[in-house]
Amino acid sequence: MFKNIGPGVLVAAAFIGPGTVTACSLAGIRFGYNLLWALLLSILATMVLQEMAARLGLITQKGLGGVINKNIPNKSLKVTITAVVLGAILIGNTAYEAGNIGGAVLGLEAIFGKAYLGSYPWIVGLLAFTLLWFGSYKVLERFFVGLISLMSLSFLITAILTKPKLLPLLEGLFLPQIEEAGFTTILALVGTTVVPYNLFLHANLVNKKWKSFKDLKTAQIDTVISIAVGGLVSMAIVVCAASIPKSNLTTVMDLALGLEPLYGKAAVFFMGIGLFAAGLTSAITAPLAAAYVANSCFNWNVAAIDWRFRMVWASIIIIGVLSLSFNITPIQIIKFAQIANGVLLPIIAILLVWMVNNKKIMSYYSNTPLQNFIALLIIVFAIFLGLKSVLKVVGILE
Repeated sequence: MFKNIGPGVLVAAAFIGPGTVTACSLAGIRFGYNLLWALLLSILATMVLQEMAARLGLITQKGLGGVINKNIPNKSLKVTITAVVLGAILIGNTAYEAGNIGGAVLGLEAIFGKAYLGSYPWIVGLLAFTLLWFGSYKVLERFFVGLISLMSLSFLITAILTKPKLLPLLEGLFLPQIEEAGFTTILALVGTTVVPYNLFLHANLVNKKWKSFKDLKTAQIDTVISIAVGGLVSMAIVVCAASIPKSNLTTVMDLALGLEPLYGKAAVFFMGIGLFAAGLTSAITAPLAAAYVANSCFNWNVAAIDWRFRMVWASIIIIGVLSLSFNITPIQIIKFAQIANGVLLPIIAILLVWMVNNKKIMSYYSNTPLQNFIALLIIVFAIFLGLKSVLKVVGILE
């Protein structure tokens, strides 16, 4: 089983972070099952984009940044795209790392209490640092399998115990309802699922797992199954939150309150495990993805043990820990990250579709007409959502 598990597990771990837990919780508590369709579309879009990134990485044996640098002849355009990518990924991941570590801290607090609350950020940061410093790709891969298993079981078991009604659940999944008040929540669900840096992470890691085009089918199956499991966990969080009275939810951990009649005090423990796993996995994958992006964009072409590669991910972890330790809230940086990511997703999606349609790059493994049609729909959707998110951050839209 472990032999066939690949980087899709890390991608799933990356998008099920504290932001996803929060967004899905708010979606469930405010709108019940009504926004499950948005989550389903986000998961399908993620599968399509990540499959293209994985295919590109496997066939070219290069990262996404490396393929972009090699195949864009116009120097000015290349520099512009590189600057946008670096700005969105490096600064964005640095800003959100505090949230990733904070989610893991919240899980530790639920499990062990507040006695050592000040030490929790350093414990999580040290765990992430140690795993990235000493862990080989295979070690990280198996570590993430274990964490995702814990996280999946925690949220899926709690969702089952809420005994959701089947008909409203199916209506929420397959009958889209767009409520004006829920548009911000839809943006959050999409934004925490379709993550631009995961495209870079996947393309870089897939060629470390597999070296031959003969492994393409295995890589595709790995991608689809991993993201499907991650999506199922996200939906389980929505189902859990939908069962809780609105007045009870003030923090993500209050999800456990609605489960106490069924789960007793163990509800907090299960939710703590889920949050800790979600936070730690994202706290590892976000800095790792940023290091791969820098490696490609600056043409370092170095191994993961190189000091420059380690300097990038170590800096992001350290800043995240310090932000929590000194109660620094980088609001302006986070706003910039939201704007940059809103711009970045459609740009990267367009570049990705262009590259996987280029016969010189992909040979016989370019997109089919159906894949291009689906990709076009995703790009239009990404542009629409990107514009709306940018306008909301700058205050033009309410």
